[in-house]
Amino acid sequence: MAATTHSLPALELLTSTAWKDYELLDCGDGRKLERFGPYTFSRPEPQAVWRPTLPEKEWQAAHARFESTNEENGGHFQFRLEIEPRWPMQYKGLKFWGGVSASRHLGLFPEQASQWDWIAQQIENAHRPLQVLNLFGYTGLATLAAARAGAHVTHVDASKRVVSWARENQALSGLQDRPIRWIIDDALKFVEREGRRQAGYDALILDPPKFGRGPKGEVWEFYRLLPALLNACGSILSQEPAFIVLTAYAIQASSLTLYFALKEQFKNLAGQVAFGELATIEKSAGRAISNAIFARWSA
Repeated sequence: MAATTHSLPALELLTSTAWKDYELLDCGDGRKLERFGPYTFSRPEPQAVWRPTLPEKEWQAAHARFESTNEENGGHFQFRLEIEPRWPMQYKGLKFWGGVSASRHLGLFPEQASQWDWIAQQIENAHRPLQVLNLFGYTGLATLAAARAGAHVTHVDASKRVVSWARENQALSGLQDRPIRWIIDDALKFVEREGRRQAGYDALILDPPKFGRGPKGEVWEFYRLLPALLNACGSILSQEPAFIVLTAYAIQASSLTLYFALKEQFKNLAGQVAFGELATIEKSAGRAISNAIFARWSA
């Protein structure tokens, strides 16, 4: 029996070469060595199954090392050298605060920079002031990239702490005059409420975690609730939508999962759906680490 072939767009591997304040210095033995602004960090990276390239002394000189444990946040940092609680960083003129929190995260996901560039380009190409909804917006860098490009943005996250961090990033970038609504809410509940009041958005940015909790203890589980969220998002799109971006981290799925989820949910929209991986490339040997999967639709 002849094999059946299906025509799919080529998988895209997105990286950013424009970073000056971030570098993946080396990776191996299940860890990665990174520079965030003036500080270096050693953090777990299960995908780095090869050997590190840099000598051990370079790793030992890191300012801090994250140790994985059974703690609620997955572990804690061990500090070799004193660092500031937070420090300024920038990407293409977009300014924001890096900082150590209770988890392994440092206030930004550098691999997302290629998405910020794409989002800004879509907004500029639209030649009209788009209404953009950013769900699970974290510390707001996609929000600020969209606002700087000329969009009106509604930023939603369940954490009061990270929304405050995002607003501080807005001030650091000098974008206080840009039209941004900051909302602390459960993403699914917010979208369902917007649907009932017949709100309309021209673009959606979705960056859901594998697991999370809303401000009132609402439980988010990626596989169980993503279909409901996408379905609810279909009811809040404007008559002339411009783009949709969906990113996922730390899930047991390929980018094909997101591709077909987006393609099926929004099959009535004319346009193109692309999919692939967000990656960072190390400085030492040029190996790449896949940090996230994505799918995105554009008109």
